[in-house]
Amino acid sequence: MNQNQHFILDGKALSRKIQNHLKEKIAEFDPKIGRPPGLAVLMVGDNPASAVYVRNKEKACQRIGMASFGKHLPANITQAALAAEISALNQDSNVDGILIQLPLPNHLDAVTLLHQIDPDKDADGLHPLNLGKLVRSEPGLRSCTPAGVIKLLEEYDIPLEGKKAVVIGRSILVGKPLALMLLEKNATVTMAHSRTHNLAEVCQEADILVAAVGKPELVTGSMVKPGAVVIDVGINRIKDQEGNSRLVGDVEFDSVSQIASYITTVPGGVGPMTVAMLLSNTYWSYCQKLTL
Repeated sequence: MNQNQHFILDGKALSRKIQNHLKEKIAEFDPKIGRPPGLAVLMVGDNPASAVYVRNKEKACQRIGMASFGKHLPANITQAALAAEISALNQDSNVDGILIQLPLPNHLDAVTLLHQIDPDKDADGLHPLNLGKLVRSEPGLRSCTPAGVIKLLEEYDIPLEGKKAVVIGRSILVGKPLALMLLEKNATVTMAHSRTHNLAEVCQEADILVAAVGKPELVTGSMVKPGAVVIDVGINRIKDQEGNSRLVGDVEFDSVSQIASYITTVPGGVGPMTVAMLLSNTYWSYCQKLTL
């Protein structure tokens, strides 16, 4: 059985390692610059899942010595008022990274608001300018979750060059940027999605299979090539017959872990890496301003 630690891509451990490294760098630079890096997280309304994510991000900032400028705004805030909050953070020289916690209430236009974040403070790497830099393989802020996936593969020395990678899911948050990052590493990339014919056959070709669709346990053992590396980006809350809820990914762990050479768990795989890359992006923005 492949549930031995050797086969698990441990995002929690790598996230800790990255955060410890950032903590050392911040302790070194803070006295020279006169301030630590600053991350501002804007949360609107009372989505319980969002509240947990925001709390985790604030705790992580505290742990590594990064200033946290979190704002919890009412659910009925207007588009103009939220835009004004973003504008104030764009102007604030103590803030290096800005993140809007998604999803937003329905009356707000998330895309327009994301476009209003200064691209140099775009901690989530989702501004069109930063996505354009990714397309052109230019240095810039990278989308956190896909960047975390690449870091995880690199940490375990998983070769990407010339390998067949299949990404299931084409969102602007994960699927599309991840496909571009894998291309940058010279993988041969196939993008699969809800309209893909014969999804199982497409997946069976993959040396590296990434599931990022938000469908609980969509990928089963029969869809995976023996020895493939399987990355599960999904996080879904499901209820059993007794009404108890638990978190599962987009991959059916029990069957796939018998076949894959490496696999991520949910939780503890890609999730912690997203937070680590958010902090890394904020630190990167901070360093761009240094004239040391």
